Amino acid sequence: MTTNRGRVFLALGALYFIWGSTYLGIRVALEGFPPLLMAGLRFVCAGALLYGAQRLRGEPNPTRKQWGASALVGLLLCGANSFVCVAEQWVSSGVAAVAIASVPLWAVLFAGLWGRWPARRDWLALAVGLAGVLWLQAGGDLRASPAGAAVLLASTICWALGSVWSRSLPLPKGLMASGAEMLSGGAVILLVALLRGERLTAMPGARPLLAFAFLVVFGSLIAFSAYGFLLANVRPALATSYAYVNPLVAVGLGALFAKESIAPSALGALALILGGVGLLAFGRRETVGQGSA
Repeated sequence: MTTNRGRVFLALGALYFIWGSTYLGIRVALEGFPPLLMAGLRFVCAGALLYGAQRLRGEPNPTRKQWGASALVGLLLCGANSFVCVAEQWVSSGVAAVAIASVPLWAVLFAGLWGRWPARRDWLALAVGLAGVLWLQAGGDLRASPAGAAVLLASTICWALGSVWSRSLPLPKGLMASGAEMLSGGAVILLVALLRGERLTAMPGARPLLAFAFLVVFGSLIAFSAYGFLLANVRPALATSYAYVNPLVAVGLGALFAKESIAPSALGALALILGGVGLLAFGRRETVGQGSA
């Protein structure tokens, strides 16, 4: 672990600040792209680049079983992101980030499916955090958009399930896992987008194109791969600690560049959610095996 310490810090920094800024990036990209088409193209492009780079380095092609596992995890994780893209048609980027902050709480609950139920002390943390989720759902930001609330809830559940399940599946090693997941998951989302009739009716402008490029290079190639590295090398509480910082970055950038405002109730909900996540992080001492994202 000592040899990886520098990489762990770099990976955490990428998740903290890059993923915090992707919520605004998604909002800007939606000015020129339909939501599912944008998400599918983003992950297919990033996955193809990462997969190709790993093959050029001499990494073996994933086996059929590894491709199947990668497709399952990729569909859950990339699908979760595509839900955020859909939701940001109706809610602000800051509110979307606050909702996604509850992912570590759902991850702890899903761990029970693999026999790792929360310890008795953890139930208080879950109660605090989930109370924040309910407060956010009842507040004006999401109550005014039931569809946005439902889609964001689906996003948190998919991301948590994919993160936990990835630890028990025969995924490829290293960055090949992230490449295979994004390539396969993105292809399914792209197919769904085309079946739904999503098309580019005109060439996107410079702003959405730059935002899309940012999402591909930084949000996917760098941060998505960093998350896979962390899941494979550190305990879940640390790997998902981006939940503390992302909402603050997203709310700040949304207010600064998109003139978004966030209701006091949403800030109160954020405090409860992060309080619950914090209690979990300090109360658990776990190690992680092979994983990916």
